[in-house]
Amino acid sequence: MPSTDAAPRGLSAAQRLADLEPPIALGALDGRYRGVVAPLVDHLSEPALNRARTHVEVEWLIHLTDREVVPGVRRLTDDEKAGLRAVVTDFGGPEIDEMAATERVTQHDVKAVEYFLKARLRDIAPAPEDAGLAELIHFCCTSEDINNLSYAVMVKGAVHEVWLPRASSLVEKLTTMARELADIPLLAHTHGQPATPTTMGKELAVLAWRLRRQLARVEDAEFLGKLNGATGTYGAHLAAVPGADWQDVSRTFVEHLGLTWNPLTTQIESHDWQAELYADVARFNRVLHNMCTDVWSYISMGYFAQVRGQGTVGSSTMPHKVNPIRFENAEANLEVSNALLDVLSATLVQSRLQRDLTDSSMQRNIGSAFGHSLLAIDNAHRGLDGLDAVPATMAADLDANWEVLGEAVQSAMRALGAQGVPGMEEPYERLKELTRGRRIGQEDLVEFVHGLGLPAEVEARLAALTPPSYVGLAPELVRHLP
Repeated sequence: MPSTDAAPRGLSAAQRLADLEPPIALGALDGRYRGVVAPLVDHLSEPALNRARTHVEVEWLIHLTDREVVPGVRRLTDDEKAGLRAVVTDFGGPEIDEMAATERVTQHDVKAVEYFLKARLRDIAPAPEDAGLAELIHFCCTSEDINNLSYAVMVKGAVHEVWLPRASSLVEKLTTMARELADIPLLAHTHGQPATPTTMGKELAVLAWRLRRQLARVEDAEFLGKLNGATGTYGAHLAAVPGADWQDVSRTFVEHLGLTWNPLTTQIESHDWQAELYADVARFNRVLHNMCTDVWSYISMGYFAQVRGQGTVGSSTMPHKVNPIRFENAEANLEVSNALLDVLSATLVQSRLQRDLTDSSMQRNIGSAFGHSLLAIDNAHRGLDGLDAVPATMAADLDANWEVLGEAVQSAMRALGAQGVPGMEEPYERLKELTRGRRIGQEDLVEFVHGLGLPAEVEARLAALTPPSYVGLAPELVRHLP
């Protein structure tokens, strides 16, 4: 009999994965799903933040010298400006490593950017008489002057260059499907129960319309910025150069960066614009979540077939299955994204007196919030790409639920009763007795209609009505989509 005294060997004895090179990603966005979210790295990663800070510092130096804000300081030449801007455009691996090494000494990220740029300026303008130019790097700035502008530039780039194009493409896909399926009758379900028929296109159009409205809000978002010193008073600016119009210098610089100037702040820009933006993105996410659950339900009803991508494995044990995993994955990532967006919105608008550092830590999660949303958008788009409508299944469900025409009959009776036609009393109650809690067929309904004593034209119209034809203006409503 084998001994039971030896300690079991398990994961505790396994090789440390943390020691492997290259480093293994801790989170799914930088691991399993890296390919989908990689474009956000150019905008919302830590190196992107340092590149944006370098961009802001360079443009501030150029702005000060172009406007001759500090008396006696010469303007930079075109070659010098180009050289400084090339520091930003050429920012890559060596610069990231150099800045990280500097920060290990300074223990301050923005100061590391300042020292990094001063070293570059000495190469670009090496003349001894130009040594003082370096003192205009980070001139009169608190770190938050640079950080708030950097984040605004980064988030604007991420939204307009990555997130909006992907989200818009998804909405266009949904819009195309709505138009293609505008005339396909569908048994509607309210509270999960059979209800007045509609069309598949009209139901998808509702979702596309809702998503498009949220996109419009995101497209119109303002990205605010400030540059006004340690407590928002221009104190250092006036002490250094009392003759300058510092508000105009600040406004024109912020606008030069493509941002909206915020004239009233504490040490920090108040981040209200971020809360507004993230609320709109979160609302888009929530509508998209609704789309995913609805389409998932239509798949489970057999109204859509997942016919493309049959090489995938739906179940490890059931060969027949093709699971709606794209929509389920999207749901999960939308929930993670919204959790982050909600906490960003709630936290960033709060600051103790003139400044605390909660925003500094919180804003480092912006990339993850957008990353999970982008991943969900990608999954939802691929999910829709893999669907084909099954009109036959929709028609079969309609044919099995003739009782939904009870609404049409009792509504016509109400209209006649209001016009004084006799025998139209209690139409709702009479249809309820006929239809509630049981299925009826075409013969049952037609026999009921013939026994109502309706005017001939109305009787013929109602007797000819079928569930597939009882869709009202649904096909026409799809045309409201732009």
